[in-house]
Amino acid sequence: MSEAFVSLADSLVADYDVADLLHRLAHHCVNLLDIAAAGLLLANQHGTLQVVAASSETTRLLELFQLQHDQGPCLDCYQNATPVTVPDISLAADRWPIFAAETETVGYHAVHAFPMRLRAEVIGTLNLFGAHPGSLTSADARIGQALADVATIAILQERAIRHHEALAEQLQYALTSRIVIERAKGVLAERGNLDMAQAFDQLRRHARNTNTRLTDLARGIVDGTVDSTHVLPLILVGTAVREKRGTSPASARTASNDAVNCPARSRTRTMKQYRRRHVTA
Repeated sequence: MSEAFVSLADSLVADYDVADLLHRLAHHCVNLLDIAAAGLLLANQHGTLQVVAASSETTRLLELFQLQHDQGPCLDCYQNATPVTVPDISLAADRWPIFAAETETVGYHAVHAFPMRLRAEVIGTLNLFGAHPGSLTSADARIGQALADVATIAILQERAIRHHEALAEQLQYALTSRIVIERAKGVLAERGNLDMAQAFDQLRRHARNTNTRLTDLARGIVDGTVDSTHVLPLILVGTAVREKRGTSPASARTASNDAVNCPARSRTRTMKQYRRRHVTA
């Protein structure tokens, strides 16, 4: 018994496989308690029970049969979050007619279900099957529930660790994204002669118009894979070029067209298209 609890508790401090943990739990129950087989059901994110471990193939199929017909002590145990003890399955024919008949057919005559719960949260059930009619001793019942409790704590802790790691990754991504966006704003502000608020507005507008993620667009501007002049309205590019170079308006228009690689013969058409798309918007 000590070995069983140490084995299950080891998952609290070391990396482990949940499926392996639950299979070990099923076999520990068979070795320690006066039962013939054990199975475990866990609820998915929608609250639907699924078979995750069993001490034998016969038990696994019986658990699946129970779920398929939506009747049996394990389902009642999960729904009510309380143990369900059936010392003689033949006496439960009125309550679960299909399940009771199948259970006797495969050679089990007693069923005991324990909730896998921690305080108000129930995540599944531990199900014990006896080869002969009879109740579990009070000691065996306490051990069965204790094994289920240890496994529950291990599973919930593993979920909490994964949630914490995912949250940390999301936070780090958000911080990194913010830095990239700020750098992209600086590039647009310098090249378009804008303040930072205007630069961000242009960045966000272009991301929406091109159906591009804001962070991806910002990263492209920073690393040079996206031409920043494509993000700025041509009128802003022309103004920036004119102010920096001190050129005439006509020269500035030529420079701004060169910046976005527009051929001279299509300059007027491109300016009108761009103004309709960006300046008017």
